[in-house]
Amino acid sequence: MTDPRSRLDTTKLLAARYRAANDRPYLASALYALTVVPSPDVPTMGVDRHWRCYVSPAFVDATPVEELAGVWIHEVAHLLRDHHGRAGRLPAADQRDRYRVNVAQDCEINDDLLADGLRLPAGRVEPRLFGLPDGQLFEAYLPRLPPHVREHDCGSGAHGRPAPWDLPGSAGPAALGDVEAQALRRLTAEAMRAHQRTRGTLPAGWQRWAEELLEPTVDWRQALSGAVREAAAWAAGAVDYTYRRPSRRTPALRGVVLPSLRRPLPRVAVVVDTSGSMGDAELAAALGEITGVLREVGVRGNRVTVLACDADVHAVSRVTSTEQVTLGGGGGTDMRVGIDAALAARDRPSIVIVLTDGLTPWPDEVPSCRLIAALIGDGAPQPPHWVETVRVTI
Repeated sequence: MTDPRSRLDTTKLLAARYRAANDRPYLASALYALTVVPSPDVPTMGVDRHWRCYVSPAFVDATPVEELAGVWIHEVAHLLRDHHGRAGRLPAADQRDRYRVNVAQDCEINDDLLADGLRLPAGRVEPRLFGLPDGQLFEAYLPRLPPHVREHDCGSGAHGRPAPWDLPGSAGPAALGDVEAQALRRLTAEAMRAHQRTRGTLPAGWQRWAEELLEPTVDWRQALSGAVREAAAWAAGAVDYTYRRPSRRTPALRGVVLPSLRRPLPRVAVVVDTSGSMGDAELAAALGEITGVLREVGVRGNRVTVLACDADVHAVSRVTSTEQVTLGGGGGTDMRVGIDAALAARDRPSIVIVLTDGLTPWPDEVPSCRLIAALIGDGAPQPPHWVETVRVTI
């Protein structure tokens, strides 16, 4: 005999989803991507990372359609905001406390839903219940929550920990993969942007989420550090043979001298744009990042040359710290002069890094070295496609 608790009122549940999609059309694609899995084990509704929505038949029976519509939107918000992925980047101790993580995530979602006029079931979580302000991300709420909160469990698609009702892996009905999920997030963000242009109404949290997804903010320090490290590893990998230090196997071969392998440390030239449009603070910040990374990878001493350049090269110095840099100039801008001067030096560099606002001509052809442009300022024009580019926004 079938347990009455497992008899899901599908008509009521799908009517609630239709209402949610009709009232918030920018969420329609995401809502209809969810696959319904009836489960008497889930307390209310919950999701996994494969976009399966586990639904308690008893909860559906006890909840009005209007509130069910709000729960649909709440659950899909966990997946759109990649809560399970973000939870996986938390410290291990926080990850293990699934309930506090879930409550923090609910705070991030529900302030927007309530401000948007959605009805949610009684007992809902919102920031004000803990004396916290609206409009923050769950990572900011988490450390400020009481230590033993125990609230609704929205499933592994929220907090990232396996739930008792989860189907195994990606098996089962209509599981979405990570690529499809990311495409769906982008489609939803574009629909939100279009909705805002035509109707002008979108909750602040959704607006922030869509903007960040479509135009992500890149940590320029991390990007610049990564580019310099990669270039240094590339240059250091240019091994060659040398007879200046014979191979250790030479004594075993009478009359034959074998060369040994040489792995050179890269030489680096930093061409600094000192034209009138460049600010001292921006230059100092970018140059400090570069010299710090070079020290970390073992490039120091007389292996780093800094050339101050506007339309001409005004100062050339070998440095071990930013305090030793001499900057001159302040006139026009032509970074080609600085690049040519760096490559014409007796100790030719294998990496040239250019700090500039981008208002400069560039070489007509790819130079015989690794070239990185650190473009300072939001309005810096894009250099040729073959120039490795990092945008520095300060």
